[in-house]
Amino acid sequence: MSVVPPYDPDAPGPAMYVYARVADHIAARIAAGELVPGSRLPGERDLAAEYGVALGTTRRAIEELRDRGLVVTLPAKGTYVARPEDMPSQVAE
Repeated sequence: MSVVPPYDPDAPGPAMYVYARVADHIAARIAAGELVPGSRLPGERDLAAEYGVALGTTRRAIEELRDRGLVVTLPAKGTYVARPEDMPSQVAE
């Protein structure tokens, strides 16, 4: 398991939306094994506080992660890191 550096909103790199940077950071945490398949992500408000962003930004980041197939959201249960069997075939390979 590798360590992902803390989120830095001012990190150099290509200009992109804040939600995309947050989604990329969470995706890196998943890839590094910090967030393992089947584990529950913190709530939206907790993620917003952790990343220092608005709640809407957090929601958009989670939506992006869902679109990438990295997380699944269960109504009234929460958002979880997708298991390999939950991922689209091109992501799981």
